[in-house]
Amino acid sequence: MSEMNSAAETAAPHRYTAATAADIEARWQDFWDAEGTYEAPNPTGDLAGDAAVVARPKKFIMDMFPYPSGAGLHVGHPLGYIATDVFARHQRMTGHNVLHTLGFDAFGLPAEQYAVQTGTHPRVSTEANMENMKAQLRRLGLGHDKRRSFATIDPGYYKWTQWIFLQIFNAWYDDQAKKARPIAELVEQFESGAREVPGGRDWATLNETERADVLGEYRLAYTSDAPVNWCPGLGTVLANEEVTAEGRSERGNYPVFKAKLRQWNMRITAYADRLLEDLDALDWPEAIKLQQRNWIGRSEGARVDFAVGDDAITVFTTRQDTLFGATYMVLAPEHDLVEKIVPAAWPEGTHEVWTGGHATPAEAVAAYRKQAASKSDVERQAEAKEKTGVFTGAYATNPVSGEQVPVFIADYVLMGYGTGAIMAVPAHDSRDFAFARAFELPMRCVVEPSDERGTDPSTWDDAFASYEAKLVNSANDEISLDGLGVVDAKAKITAWLADRGIGEGTVNFRLRDWLFSRQRYWGEPFPIVYDEDGVAHALPESMLPLELPEVDDYSPRTFDPEDADSRPEPPLSRNADWVNVTLDLGDGPKKYRRETNTMPNWAGSCWYELRYLDPHNSERLVDPEIEQYWMGPREGMPTGGVDLYVGGAEHAVLHLLYARFWSKMLFDLGHVSSAEPFHKLYNQGMIQAFVYRDARGIAVPATEVEERDGGYYHQGEKVSRVLGKMGKSLKNAVTPDEICTEYGADTLRLYEMAMGPLDVSRPWDTRAVVGQYRLLQRLWRNIVDEATGEVTVVDTEPDEDTLRALHKAIDGVSQDMAGMRFNTAIAKVTELNNHLTKVGGPVSRPVAESLVLLVAPLAPHIAEELWRKLGHSESVVHQDFPVADPAYVVDETVTCVVQIKGKVKARLEVSPSITDAELETLALAEPAVVAALGGAPIRKVIVRAPKLVNIVAG
Repeated sequence: MSEMNSAAETAAPHRYTAATAADIEARWQDFWDAEGTYEAPNPTGDLAGDAAVVARPKKFIMDMFPYPSGAGLHVGHPLGYIATDVFARHQRMTGHNVLHTLGFDAFGLPAEQYAVQTGTHPRVSTEANMENMKAQLRRLGLGHDKRRSFATIDPGYYKWTQWIFLQIFNAWYDDQAKKARPIAELVEQFESGAREVPGGRDWATLNETERADVLGEYRLAYTSDAPVNWCPGLGTVLANEEVTAEGRSERGNYPVFKAKLRQWNMRITAYADRLLEDLDALDWPEAIKLQQRNWIGRSEGARVDFAVGDDAITVFTTRQDTLFGATYMVLAPEHDLVEKIVPAAWPEGTHEVWTGGHATPAEAVAAYRKQAASKSDVERQAEAKEKTGVFTGAYATNPVSGEQVPVFIADYVLMGYGTGAIMAVPAHDSRDFAFARAFELPMRCVVEPSDERGTDPSTWDDAFASYEAKLVNSANDEISLDGLGVVDAKAKITAWLADRGIGEGTVNFRLRDWLFSRQRYWGEPFPIVYDEDGVAHALPESMLPLELPEVDDYSPRTFDPEDADSRPEPPLSRNADWVNVTLDLGDGPKKYRRETNTMPNWAGSCWYELRYLDPHNSERLVDPEIEQYWMGPREGMPTGGVDLYVGGAEHAVLHLLYARFWSKMLFDLGHVSSAEPFHKLYNQGMIQAFVYRDARGIAVPATEVEERDGGYYHQGEKVSRVLGKMGKSLKNAVTPDEICTEYGADTLRLYEMAMGPLDVSRPWDTRAVVGQYRLLQRLWRNIVDEATGEVTVVDTEPDEDTLRALHKAIDGVSQDMAGMRFNTAIAKVTELNNHLTKVGGPVSRPVAESLVLLVAPLAPHIAEELWRKLGHSESVVHQDFPVADPAYVVDETVTCVVQIKGKVKARLEVSPSITDAELETLALAEPAVVAALGGAPIRKVIVRAPKLVNIVAG
């Protein structure tokens, strides 16, 4: 401490300092915990409480689940947590029963990787990280109901994650009813004959394995052999959303390959239409809705069959009107039919350019498949100049022209969209055009160009694509599309295909089923066992939770990151005593094998909002009355859900989409009343920091960088500076602990809220924190004598100017709090506080108390301390927020600017309620205006009462 500061504190021993803040904050945090200040009562159950509080309007406010990182928090992490805390505090003070708490999304790969490196059990490191994070968050004074907190790794929690998985496993989607139903109802339909068994067989004649196979085609959770994203470097498969645009793992940056593996999937595609439709009922940022719509990717078109020998290649197309222009086909390299249709030798007359230089079709296909497996979907779809592919050696029959068209495989066709096969119409699709040019394939114009290019595609520079032009060259003996527009042609050809059983109109989605298996240890075990025939059986609820066993090695077997042919080996498979068990599932003891994959880390965060409601319920997922109270549909919220959910925009198509799917499934099966998990979504911005890099591009510690002569230097060497993320690896992280120690938690809270609009990213500047520290010091000084510690307020009425300043602040802060404009709310509090400082003298008690109440949501510790010093015995947390008196909010007069030809000629003080006509008369009579006009004719007068009159003269 400097001598100057030491002298100041000696002269003012009761000054608000960092030490004062530390004492105040620790005391009130202990008090809040001891008194249960933030506990929100339920209408029933073990958390039932004050009936009067339950009778208030409810408000359920949530932050996105934090992961307890070993690195702890930096000042960027609490931005959203502080914001929701401020909003929750304001809602309590405006008469709401507020549920606000925080748990931990504690399964995941980081803890497992740490376990692999150190041998420390993931639970040990994860729980240590959680304790550290809890301490950091507590220091910020966050008003969480701690009775409701939990972690996804608690067996009492993941018992219900497993239970939900079993509800999904034991459900199917009824397309007629547009909802999920219990699988037992489907079995009843098969048994009674109300629904035909696929293949036309009698259900009674099927054995257990055959029945399991049939039901597997309907279950919402099912296993399949399908192309997956295999990451040898991590030893696990990844969902599409976990793979970067460069075809590498989001975690670890390892290469990702396509491979066929038997994995658990969830049939999220069954809900595609509802996931789209219900977006309209949600109060979400339009950008997030758009991302979800694009990810779901609904498109209308037709499925068309192209015969290949005894088989058929089915394509989905949105331009079925161009069928007559299909001159070749392309399959995704992973397509199931590829191996089946490849002949032993090249057909006679095969173009050399089609073969890739290989002696046989099988060799060509195998080589190309290996090449394609190393590319990401984004890379495969990129508009590369060079198109690659290879002829399969097979031909298909165009169903409208009867022509034999060659079938290729090429990496620009993906299994993840449509059917994994396309009919190529090169004259009217740019990618097909480029491919046809590269492989010397024919092109046929079937959509008449509207420009001067003519109808010979061989003379074109690129394809002609249009929805406005007419069809040409599109007729056979049975149908003609010539002369029709696109819409009419599509309808006509679709009906013709359907009549002949070779196609139908359909809707397609970009959305794929959710890959739900992970070859990891640190995740929820599947509550599934397999019998000796490989049939999957659900564990009964009485056997839940199925807890993770101990293993000697936590790591999945990893491989050379470039070894695309490797296959996973989950850690759980090494515990033979756990894997191989004898169980009685209702038909006597039998030997079973447990599932050795675990659920993805997204599983626990798909339903955690429900656990916050009823966290200690061991008998059911959630009490229906409690769920209805906190999340049920109501006016303005037709699908129910959490009132406010705050978190990063990066979860738009991962957590948010998955959670919506689980919520709808639980709603369909009658377990919840809310069809959507989160009604209002708010995306906070990011706190950024400057990153300094040396000549090698390596980040250097930001605290060791000096600024001089317009440049930045580290240990004498010049470094570059760019604004980026804050983090330990970038050596620019500032911890909240540092700021709390130097200034106090209330100062940190104010600074983070004052930096700018909450939804905008902003740069961190430690030097600017002191501004909010000084605001709190002035607030303290306006109420407390720094020399004696005595309260200085007086029991007298404030003057009219102060009343106006007060009620304007109350009105503005109230509106800003409701709109989560915390930066402008702080500005209005600052303005009021500055007014009191400027006026000088003791502050009137009503003004002081209102000021403390305005500050309470933002800086709760100092507000609680001042509230008690002002003589109140009850916590400030549950006091009523001030209400503005309208009489003092409206200015007595406002300044009206009078302009002539855009230049200000006069300023008038007028009533805020003055009419346009009154203001025009007043302005034209103003001597300064009359003089400025000088008798010139007035052509027009534009009035914007009460603040502007613009006169056009001459």
